[in-house]
Amino acid sequence: MTLSTTSPAAPDAPAASQDAATIGLIGLAHGTSHFHHMLLPPLFPVFMRDFGLSYAEMGLLVSLFFVISGVGQALAGFVVDRIGARPVLFAALGCFVGSALTAAAAQGYGGLMLASALAGLGNAPFHPADFTILNKRVSLARLGHAFSIHGISGNLGWAAAPVFLIGIHHASGSWRIAYLCAALLGLGVIALLAVHRQAIDDHHQAHAPDVQAAHAPQEHPMAFLRLPSVWLCFSFFFFSTAALSAIQGFASPALSKLYGLPISATAFVVTGYMICGAVGMVLGGFLVARVARLERTIALAMMLAAALLVLGGMGVLPGTMAAAVVALAGFGTGLAGPSRDMLIKRAAPPGATGRVYGTVYSGLDLGFALAAPIFGALMDQGSPETVFYGAALTLVLGVMSAGMVGQGISKASRRAQAAA
Repeated sequence: MTLSTTSPAAPDAPAASQDAATIGLIGLAHGTSHFHHMLLPPLFPVFMRDFGLSYAEMGLLVSLFFVISGVGQALAGFVVDRIGARPVLFAALGCFVGSALTAAAAQGYGGLMLASALAGLGNAPFHPADFTILNKRVSLARLGHAFSIHGISGNLGWAAAPVFLIGIHHASGSWRIAYLCAALLGLGVIALLAVHRQAIDDHHQAHAPDVQAAHAPQEHPMAFLRLPSVWLCFSFFFFSTAALSAIQGFASPALSKLYGLPISATAFVVTGYMICGAVGMVLGGFLVARVARLERTIALAMMLAAALLVLGGMGVLPGTMAAAVVALAGFGTGLAGPSRDMLIKRAAPPGATGRVYGTVYSGLDLGFALAAPIFGALMDQGSPETVFYGAALTLVLGVMSAGMVGQGISKASRRAQAAA
């Protein structure tokens, strides 16, 4: 098995409107998946009050989600390659609706566990399904922008869930009504995608099929696991997500302890980090089409982010400036996002897009699942600065993984050119 080193341009590129329809629909679906990452956490205090639960039990709900999502994501790639991405995408959205309805009807911890499990099951196929559709239907000239919008929509889904659920809970006085509204939201997304299902049909490509894939010899479905690039991409996702987990979960209390800032002020750091990340993703989408060595873009962007995190954790800046510096680090990680996704595309063997993305993106779930308790323990030990140092270290390790992937792709490209 060899690496896919080229992506031949289609002779008849699809119209911009066709690309925009596919990108928009997949972005909406991806935002919906991230919305369901946060389906239960915004109302944890309410569950603890109504059902007499502990923080440990709430944390287990999050772990359950990511364990099911991570294991399922690696397996879902095989299903996507076999039956296609579109039906899998609809099934995943159906799981989200079931999860919201289960949460609305929950009578105790068991019901919440089932809701979390269904949400994790629904989340599992999203990355292999999304990227299979985008790679097959979007023209190469706009693929970088597609990856950019895909990443931004995920950030927006994370940001929308707390506002949606807490807002409806306060307005109606019932968290059950909030989850019924979430189910209706999921049904609305399903209906919209069903009406425009042609735009997400991965069986009929909008541009010319991958000639290399069409003529590639048939190999065992598990043969792609022998490629070092797959596991290096997996490790890249693991490390970069561990940094995100640290910032999402602990940047606010860590800054509060380091600088004496009120939580009401530091709580906006995560929002700022996500906004800066979205801006970085927009610019990163333009860089993808202009940069040959994507690993260099990733390295520069993530090293910038790591340096800012270290600076924020040193305790030498005024408190508000330190909070701003940590938030600004999100720009670096966002800038690297589209290049990261294109790097995986280049590393994927012909005909194994779903399997590769499923395996690689399961590193994201593992990073979330393992990093949170580690950084939580650092906070418990009274070392808030290590949250930022640890996040910076994981970004540096991610840069090393991306660099090794890029070197492998370059070597394979040179071998292909020499053979030609």
